[in-house]
Amino acid sequence: MTRIAALSDIHGNAQALEAVLKDIARVKPDAVMVTGDLVLNGADPSLVIDVLRTLADDGALVIAGNTDIAVADFDYAAAFPWMQDGVPDAIVAAAEWTHDTLGPERVDWLRRLPAERRWRIDDDTLVLACHASPGSQTAGFDTDLDPNVTTERVARTDARVIVCGHTHMPEVRDLGWKVIVNTGSAGYVFDGEPTASWALIELVDDEVRAEIHRTEFDAVAAANAISARGLPGDVYRAATVRTGKLVR
Repeated sequence: MTRIAALSDIHGNAQALEAVLKDIARVKPDAVMVTGDLVLNGADPSLVIDVLRTLADDGALVIAGNTDIAVADFDYAAAFPWMQDGVPDAIVAAAEWTHDTLGPERVDWLRRLPAERRWRIDDDTLVLACHASPGSQTAGFDTDLDPNVTTERVARTDARVIVCGHTHMPEVRDLGWKVIVNTGSAGYVFDGEPTASWALIELVDDEVRAEIHRTEFDAVAAANAISARGLPGDVYRAATVRTGKLVR
């Protein structure tokens, strides 16, 4: 049996990340995947990067998400292509603050992260780590996505297991020929439960088992740290962390 722990969308929430990693350590996975959106919005982006760099040095597969593009290079059209009328000033302010807070070395590490990673198990099962969907950091597997679009997106990879995030809504979707494991968010979840979500994937022969786990963290402390920063939009970001629901 091979076990993979996967998490995504930390969004600068160091309290949530550290709590999740403690839970992951207890299950002793064979691999850890972190599927992007690492630093924007939260109050502790530098600590998040430092923890993830250590994790990557120990063999974790870490990739970038769309908001990491915004933070590293201010390429807002690439990061938020659906915002046709321009990116709100609150997002720009948060991206610039995060970039400056990280400093050149951490930003360079963030910039050099790949958009996808692949891990093959026993020359048989291929597992893809992507942010939104295969080949895209912005086109995700929304819960109400048209089934035909879902089929088209999963067909962009030969991987049996697609590990992703982006929607902040944890879900395991078994399509038979492929399994989508959306880990939700380890720091900025939208489903109404103010905990951090992550996934444990078990591969036994040809069988794929995947389960979403929820880890408690001090959501009030994380929210208060965001509020204390005082950037435009922080009152909404703090409320999102505190309630587990997107507030804007």
